[in-house]
Amino acid sequence: MQSQIDKARRFVELHNQCFIIPNPWDRGSARLLESLGFEALATTGAGYAWSRGSADLSVGRASMMAYLRDLCAATDLPVSADLQNGFGDAPEVVCECIAESARTGIVGASIEDAGSDAAQPIYDIGLATERIRAASQAAKALGFPFTLTARAENYLHGRPDLKDTIRRLQAYQDAGADVLFAPGLGSADDIRAVSSSVDRPLNVMMGMPGSPLNMLQLETLGVRRVSVGGSLARAAYDALMRAGHELRAEGTFRYAQTDLTSKRLNAILGRD
Repeated sequence: MQSQIDKARRFVELHNQCFIIPNPWDRGSARLLESLGFEALATTGAGYAWSRGSADLSVGRASMMAYLRDLCAATDLPVSADLQNGFGDAPEVVCECIAESARTGIVGASIEDAGSDAAQPIYDIGLATERIRAASQAAKALGFPFTLTARAENYLHGRPDLKDTIRRLQAYQDAGADVLFAPGLGSADDIRAVSSSVDRPLNVMMGMPGSPLNMLQLETLGVRRVSVGGSLARAAYDALMRAGHELRAEGTFRYAQTDLTSKRLNAILGRD
């Protein structure tokens, strides 16, 4: 296994190109993705919650840290964590969350600018910027290049305000974020507008319904990192539901005619 510092350096270097960072939800999915040749992994809070039989955003801080330790122990790849809002509103809580999460073995993390208030989920830009500044200070105190990603959540919360999203990402950049991320951006025009307005690598999320862009197009638009959120977990659970429906409704077993054999799975997952 490579050291955390080596993984951190590799992760920083990856941002010099456009790359996909898929999102495993457990040890098995992490190892399967590693076997396919991906160069880094990102966590998915939604996928992990579903694997526990829970809804998205139901995972607490202690459970999240256990998940991070498990993934980092399962793979030799750099892992970046989705830390939601840092599990608290106050900048000092976000600072503590970054420091604690780094001890799990991750080499980067994202912090959202949305909280738990359903009526007003998006933080005031002043507070949101202070939270990223606190996270950046915590990251820089770690002694290795921890990649901090700042997320502007407007689009995921039904606020497709491009100007405000750009304004927020620029503020987060100035506060010390290494990567900028506005999940929910879908059109080429919006992605181009954001990438041309910031001076940090831009992460976008694909795998959402109605996302027609491919990697070549995203690279042309200035994107440097592409994540897929919980879409891989959704695809896996969709396959399970389809197989279960076939068993229950048709009494047939076509789902089992797959190229992913037990022998191959054992070879990938049983390497310990």
